[in-house]
Amino acid sequence: MEIIRSLDDPRFPLHHTILTIGNFDGVHLGHQEIFRQVVATARKIQGRPAVMTFVPHPLEVLAPQRAPRRLTTQDEKEELIAEAGIDLLLSIPFTTAVARMEAKRFVEDILVRQLGLRFLVVGQDYRFGWQRTGDSAALIRWGKELGFATHILEPVQHDGRIYSSTRIRELVASGQVEEAAAFLGRDFQLAGIVRSGFRRGRQLGFPTANLEPDHKILPGCGVYAVRVEFRGQSHEGVANIGSNPTFSGQKLSIEVHILDFAQNIYGERLIVRFIKRLRDEKLFPSPEALHAVIEQDVLQARALLHHTQKENCRP
Repeated sequence: MEIIRSLDDPRFPLHHTILTIGNFDGVHLGHQEIFRQVVATARKIQGRPAVMTFVPHPLEVLAPQRAPRRLTTQDEKEELIAEAGIDLLLSIPFTTAVARMEAKRFVEDILVRQLGLRFLVVGQDYRFGWQRTGDSAALIRWGKELGFATHILEPVQHDGRIYSSTRIRELVASGQVEEAAAFLGRDFQLAGIVRSGFRRGRQLGFPTANLEPDHKILPGCGVYAVRVEFRGQSHEGVANIGSNPTFSGQKLSIEVHILDFAQNIYGERLIVRFIKRLRDEKLFPSPEALHAVIEQDVLQARALLHHTQKENCRP
């Protein structure tokens, strides 16, 4: 997939672009359906399937206090969009100048003259331009005038559930990672570098990797069955997100115990995929009581992960 990261890129102007525009955080099943329609239309009318998104999220510029925590990093988003068959990603910096651009000028100068827009796919509630004055009705009208077609998508849903990044964030934040996976089409994941911690897990007999994750939303506090990817290999594990109340902890931490694993991985990068929430984080009367519960967590995680692995391997 080719990526353009500036409106001043010398590769402009483009031609015969089949485009969708949005933030696409999470690249969930609804987004993937939009991409499928873009790719199918591009094949049908011999155009180039493309996605335009803005970096950072517009709210991070216009109203930082309301900007949502992301479901995907920029690198993850780009990888997922490429996997969807999109040929060109326009990852454009969102600035105050872009925010102040009049809606019709954006269509004329950017979409038509620079991108060579031929066909546009957007959601029913798509708004754009200065003070969000551009909408789907305006796009249809301007398309007839400027030579492109616009397809307005109804909300993408399955079994009565509308796919929504906002809803997925709510599910992840409340620890409902199984439900979030059903909307994402894959397990929610965190990636990060292993840093030195207090080594309490080792003292309890369950050494943990203290993860410093990428900047994105975190699952709610609790204990989770997880799969951990390290150097291309997948391992079973148990993760705790919380403040370690048994040890009077104050700072939120992410600790991952990788089952049947004894390598030194300080400074290494891990990917942690959250499969199921096992229980709340609790205050225990002693380290010994905590040890006994962790033993049960490990047993439960082993059984669960073994079962889900068998389900995934079925023909």
